[in-house]
Amino acid sequence: MRAPRCLSWSVRTATAVVAIGSLGCSAAANPQGLVSNDLSRLRSVGGVAASPDGKRVAYTVVMRDRPGRTYDQLWIMDLSAQKSVRVGGEKDSGGSGVWSPDGKWIAFKGHQGDKGGLFIVRLDGSEVRILAEAHGTNSPLPGMGNEISWSPDSKQIAFVSSTPGPRAAEASGDPMVITRYLYKPDAGEGMTRFNDNQRLHIFVVDAATKQLRQLTQGDFDEHSVDWSPDGKKILFGSNREPNQDEFFNYDLFTLNVADGTIQRLTATEYNEYDAIWSPDGKWIAYRGTRRGITDRETTMEDTHVWVMNVDGSSRREIGAVVDNRQGAPHWSEDSSALYFTLQERGNNVLMRLPVSGGTAQYVVKERGGVFSFSVTKDGRLFYAYGSPSDLPQLYQKTGSGAPKKLTDLNADVLAGKQLGEVESLTFISNDNKFEVEAFLTRPIGMSASSKHPLIVNIHGGPHGQNSPAFNFRNQVFAGHGYAVLNVNFRGSTGYGQRFADAVFGDQNGNEAQDVLYGVSAAVRRNLWIDRERMGIEGVSYGGQLTEWLITQTNEFKAAIPAAGIVNLVSYNYMTYYNQYEEMEFGQFLHQGTLMDEAWKRSALKYVSAAHTPTLIIHGENDNDVPIAEAEQFFIGLKDVGTEAVFVRYPREGHGLQEVKHQIDWTDRSIAWYEEHFPKPGAEGVTNVQP
Repeated sequence: MRAPRCLSWSVRTATAVVAIGSLGCSAAANPQGLVSNDLSRLRSVGGVAASPDGKRVAYTVVMRDRPGRTYDQLWIMDLSAQKSVRVGGEKDSGGSGVWSPDGKWIAFKGHQGDKGGLFIVRLDGSEVRILAEAHGTNSPLPGMGNEISWSPDSKQIAFVSSTPGPRAAEASGDPMVITRYLYKPDAGEGMTRFNDNQRLHIFVVDAATKQLRQLTQGDFDEHSVDWSPDGKKILFGSNREPNQDEFFNYDLFTLNVADGTIQRLTATEYNEYDAIWSPDGKWIAYRGTRRGITDRETTMEDTHVWVMNVDGSSRREIGAVVDNRQGAPHWSEDSSALYFTLQERGNNVLMRLPVSGGTAQYVVKERGGVFSFSVTKDGRLFYAYGSPSDLPQLYQKTGSGAPKKLTDLNADVLAGKQLGEVESLTFISNDNKFEVEAFLTRPIGMSASSKHPLIVNIHGGPHGQNSPAFNFRNQVFAGHGYAVLNVNFRGSTGYGQRFADAVFGDQNGNEAQDVLYGVSAAVRRNLWIDRERMGIEGVSYGGQLTEWLITQTNEFKAAIPAAGIVNLVSYNYMTYYNQYEEMEFGQFLHQGTLMDEAWKRSALKYVSAAHTPTLIIHGENDNDVPIAEAEQFFIGLKDVGTEAVFVRYPREGHGLQEVKHQIDWTDRSIAWYEEHFPKPGAEGVTNVQP
């Protein structure tokens, strides 16, 4: 279960910068932190792609300045002039750009004026042309790689678009007759509550004539396309299993462009993602797993980088030399090495690994996270990096030289703002098996005698991680005088496979104890934390642990679970992705006595012990964790006589995406905590406003 991302930005022009000052907690006469409304003005860099000659870089900027959800705009930076231009107008959008091999065009998906689909644009941002309509699907298809790939001669573009599947009428019938096992998507704004039964297929369009061809069809999806260096084949991923709805299993295939014949390269019981050809055409690299049960939305097993021959033979898990979760691979120009991101102790670092084997080398190892990157032929690196003091910005790095910051999109928003410092702390788990790490964001406005509330913010997943990188919600709390604690409990990624596996068969077990032990360590070591003013919250799995913990302890004065599971049994039969509990427990709930065990590990069973005032947050259209989970807990708390408020956000799926909803959620949260924390002047309570 994933936690929602809170990133955004909006301006007409962007200018590169070569040096920046500290945006942290510098001295100020009237220290001021971030407030909830600042979210709509924050901007961040998304996708990054350097031109073949290394003279320009295309990058996307994530925006939140409009009503509704975030959207991307495509920008192109001329590195010699240190100037950026936006593709299209102020109201237009564009996804990650893909350069033609000759460097003359950039292909992207987006909306320009009243047209939407696949576009190309000149390298200077001029002459935007639409080539074809391109449609998506609401069917849950995680781990998709490239949606666009140029032919080596720069004349054609392969892309992914949807067409109605054989059962498309099921999504809109009256009455609606459902036959698919996977009949629900993760619905949200503009999406139906049921699977639209569209299927993704591969199309090729001529860049000059706009002649369009559909190369694949059938009752399955193709995605993650990459054109071979010799121009003869297109590599793609697909699940061709007869029970594809019930069993999530991507394999790799090649499509002969001339005659449409398909060759299967892998036939495993596990997953292969993000496959790409080596520049010399001799190898295929991809990200993969080994386990037979991999969930559609989150996996306990760390993905690693693999290499195989172009016919699918001699598969080698070269990423096994690093025991942590790895991102999509990118080839070096000479095909001798692979670059990939790596989750490591809360950070997202960038690695380089020789294909012949050996030691993986750090390329970027900064506190925070590298999220997308591009390597030029001469070895220069361009990447989006999120630091503890800002959302991801565009950086350049040459060899072992110092990184150069190319964008400073939030300078105006952050000017004069103080940010809470983020520090790491570690402690020993309750069963003495693990050293567990947590991140503590300090409040703004501390003095030698001040005492401050603590908010425990639990991440989703459970196979995800908290980071010391900039967290908007945490910083708003810090600006309000609150400390925030994020615990990377067992099951979190970034601490090796054994740590991620430690939650297997133990939901709402020792990982919940890790959270409580983290709280105990934080308050013991930081006497300025007010034990009488502690709140707890989280989204998705973090919401589940929040709901569980308030049935186990009364030490929190207020709770705010969002999109959490309270009944593992009902959830298992209502969620859109069916493999989750099977993966987490090793069998179906109906097998053996697992149904009884699942109920024992459900917060709803112990609702009579929950006395913490609870503000429940949920998206109206959430099919990931259906809103019925929140409905059950709300009624249960009311029956017990525990104070509860239930806030349902329309148009939202799993986690809040609309900026006005995120702002409302933050404001309601602060008001909820203020209402239920002991008031200033109460015995033993010192209230300090920054």
